[in-house]
Amino acid sequence: MKKNPNLRSLVAQSVEQVVEQGQSLSSVLPVMQKKVAEKDRALLQELSFGVLRTLPQLEWLINKLMSRPMTGKQRTVHYLIMVGFYQLLYTRIPPHAALAETVEGAVAIKRPQLKGLINGVLRQFQRQQEELLAEFAGTEKRFLHPEWLVKRLKKAYPQQWQQILEANNQRPPMWLRVNRNHHSRDEWLALLEATGMTGAVHPDYPDAVRLDAPAPVQALPGFAEGWVTVQDASAQGCMRFLQPKNGEAILDLCAAPGGKTTHILEVAPEAAVLAVDVDEQRLSRVYDNLKRLGMKAEVKQGDGRTPAQWCGEKQFDRILLDAPCSATGVIRRHPDIKWLRRDRDIPELVRLQGEILDAIWPHLKPGGTLVYATCSVLPEENSQQIAAFLQRTADARLEQTGTPEKPGQQNLPDAAEGDGFFYATLIKQ
Repeated sequence: MKKNPNLRSLVAQSVEQVVEQGQSLSSVLPVMQKKVAEKDRALLQELSFGVLRTLPQLEWLINKLMSRPMTGKQRTVHYLIMVGFYQLLYTRIPPHAALAETVEGAVAIKRPQLKGLINGVLRQFQRQQEELLAEFAGTEKRFLHPEWLVKRLKKAYPQQWQQILEANNQRPPMWLRVNRNHHSRDEWLALLEATGMTGAVHPDYPDAVRLDAPAPVQALPGFAEGWVTVQDASAQGCMRFLQPKNGEAILDLCAAPGGKTTHILEVAPEAAVLAVDVDEQRLSRVYDNLKRLGMKAEVKQGDGRTPAQWCGEKQFDRILLDAPCSATGVIRRHPDIKWLRRDRDIPELVRLQGEILDAIWPHLKPGGTLVYATCSVLPEENSQQIAAFLQRTADARLEQTGTPEKPGQQNLPDAAEGDGFFYATLIKQ
C-alpha cells in the first residue's frame, strides 16, 4: 500500500521554491497538491500561504534559536522548521501532532539525521515562546513585509500605511459575482441562504456578494451552470467605470484569466469582445471561464505594446486595460508577492504600463472610453502614471475618477471590503 506523503515536507519544499527560486505559489501549489489526498489539500494550502504571510517572523525566530542557518542541501530543513513554528503559533493543530509530523518531515526529505535538531529547536521555541514573541513585537520585522515596500507605503500613505500592512496580513474574504443573466444578486443570495450559507452585499458593486465563511465552489448554488463566479469586489468595480453596452466593440487587454472578460459579457451579452493577453498559457483560463459561463468572445495572444500585430488598424468603443503591475493590492490573496517582487521592479513596470497606454490609445474610437486599472496601491503605477499620460496626450480627458492633479480612484485593501485596486476613466476627445 502506498504511504501517504509527509504534508509538512511538501509545504517546506513549496516555500523554498518560492523564496529561493522565485517561483509563484500559484504554479508550485497545484503540483504539490496532486501528491496528497483531496482531504489534505486545504491544509497544504493553508500552511503554505501562512508560512509565506509570516515569513519574517519565522526567519527571525530561527535566527534567535539556531547558532547558524541551514545551507546547501539542508536548506529545506530551514523551511521545515518554519512550518513547525507556524503550526505552533497560528493553527489549532495540537502541538504534539504538529511537532511529530514536522520532525517526521526530515525523513521525507532524506535528512533523517536532522530529526533531533528539528525537535530540539521546536521544543526550545515552546519553552521560550512568550519572551521571544514579546521581543519580536518591538522589531521592524513585525510588519511582516520587506523593508523596501514598507518604505514606499510610508511615503505614499503617511496616515494609512500601517492599516494597509495590517490588511495585507489578513486572510482574504471570499467575494462572488452573481451572473445577472441568470438571477439578480438578491435572488441568488436567497438560494445561498437556502443551503445554510450566508453572505453580505457590497454597497457600490451591484453583482457582488461576500461569503460570511469561505466555501468550496462546488457548494455554491449553480456554480457549474455559470450562475456565480469567484471574483474580488474591487475587480468587479471595473464595470462601474467601463459601462459596456450591447453592440459595442470592446477590448479587454491583459485579460487572463478572464474574470473581467466574462463580466463584460454579463453586463452586455451582445457586445463584440476581444480578449488579449501576452501569456498564451494563461489564456487557457479565459477559454475555461467562457465555457463554464456559456459565453463567446474572440481570444488572442498578443503584446499590448504592439496592437497592430493582433488587431491591425481596428478601433474599439471601449478598452479595459488591466495593466501589468506590482500586485501590491492583492498581497493578502498572494502573500508570495512580498517575496517575489523587488524594489527595482517598480520603475520597469511603470515604463511597461506607459508603453502599453501609448500604444493602445490610437485604437480607441473618438468619444470612446478607456478604463486603466491595476491591483496595485503604489502611486507611481497609478495616479502618477495617469497624470503623466494626460500631460503628454492632448486628446485624453479624465472622467469620473479623481482630478487632473491626482487622477483616478484608489481603493485600499480592507478586511470587509475588496482588495487594493486603482481605476482611471479616460475619454478620447
